[in-house]
Amino acid sequence: METSSTSINIPETKSKSKGKAPLSTTSKAVARGVERPRREEKKGIAIGDFILRLCAMAATMGAAITVGIADQTLPFFTQFFQFQAQYDDLPTMVFFLIANSIVVGYLLLSLPFSIICIIRPLAKTPRLLLVIFEAAMAGLTTAAASASASIIYLAHNGNSNTNWLPFCQQFGDFC
Repeated sequence: METSSTSINIPETKSKSKGKAPLSTTSKAVARGVERPRREEKKGIAIGDFILRLCAMAATMGAAITVGIADQTLPFFTQFFQFQAQYDDLPTMVFFLIANSIVVGYLLLSLPFSIICIIRPLAKTPRLLLVIFEAAMAGLTTAAASASASIIYLAHNGNSNTNWLPFCQQFGDFC
């Protein structure tokens, strides 16, 4: 007959294991080969974000101003009987103007957070806040632009099924 022995592993007590490093299989030990972005790289990204934020603010403000000043007066028969077209005649243009104004206000208020990201490139909370609110602003801008584009399409081409005639042929400067 063969004898088999069983061994029982008893963990070391704290006094015996003092000064010994435990084996670690955490993500830090596994990810030693992967380098994290350095401070200078994050600072460069934050500066690029600030510049893009300024460019987006200028473009959005330009679109809002262009829609806001769009108007044309078309004389009909005489000078006393005239048709006038303004941006507030179309509700979607009003929505476009208001949405772009909200986005410009957000971009203006987000500049200090962007500056914080330049000064403290390793801060995560300001970046997270910017990403969340920028997603909401991108949705708002997309909704306003798509609604306005659909109405402008109707203004240029009309819709024969609903008897909507294109009016951009008469109001060329307005459109």
